[in-house]
Amino acid sequence: MNKADIINKVHETLGGTRADAERAVETMVSTIVDTLKDGNEVSIAGLGIFSAKMRNARTGRNPRTGETIQIPAMRVPKFRAAKALKDAVK
Repeated sequence: MNKADIINKVHETLGGTRADAERAVETMVSTIVDTLKDGNEVSIAGLGIFSAKMRNARTGRNPRTGETIQIPAMRVPKFRAAKALKDAVK
């Protein structure tokens, strides 16, 4: 399932126009991204918690040349699934 499929499902469920469904999905995604950029987390009951964590700097290797490179520290997104989601997937 991709973003277009989610938009279609929201449109089928809520009715209205497809453009309204697309705006709803876009708003949800952009709100999650903006919240993570600000360093906060998003908790959706029954789904899980989206958060951003710091990954330490490390040494890596270029697979093409074998050259050692330094990979800088960076913030990366993280998702922890809720118990309800884990149980539903089992």
